[in-house]
Amino acid sequence: MIAIWQRVSEARVEVNNEVVGRIGKGALVLLGVESEDTDVDAAFIAGKCVNIRAFDDQAGRLNLSFADIGGELLLVSQFTLCADYRKGRRPSFVKAAVPDEANRLYELVADMIRAKGVDVKTGRFQTHMKVHLVNDGPVTLLLDSRKRF
Repeated sequence: MIAIWQRVSEARVEVNNEVVGRIGKGALVLLGVESEDTDVDAAFIAGKCVNIRAFDDQAGRLNLSFADIGGELLLVSQFTLCADYRKGRRPSFVKAAVPDEANRLYELVADMIRAKGVDVKTGRFQTHMKVHLVNDGPVTLLLDSRKRF
């Protein structure tokens, strides 16, 4: 499972010109689910999304987490993170999970984050979305459940 975690001062996602998710201070997380991902990968990503210390403390150091700041999280599915682009010019998406399993794990990540007390908004799975964000810092982190050991 691959996630792009971005600290934001605000973010929203639109589907057909309708805002389906909007947050203030917190994080926008783009999530790619791969075919070999399991509930263990979901738990790892959810834990990192909530507990990673990527918000400034009073000294300006990245030392605070969601628990410390009470932030919101916007979770958006993005299968293109699973692209393999080593051959040719067109990316291959054979590593991406099939839609039903990808959606199940995407929803599981959202539920696991909510269970940790974070307000989570989401995009709409398997739709064309427009994502708007104000990246704060910028602080952008790559999370990969395969690199958890």
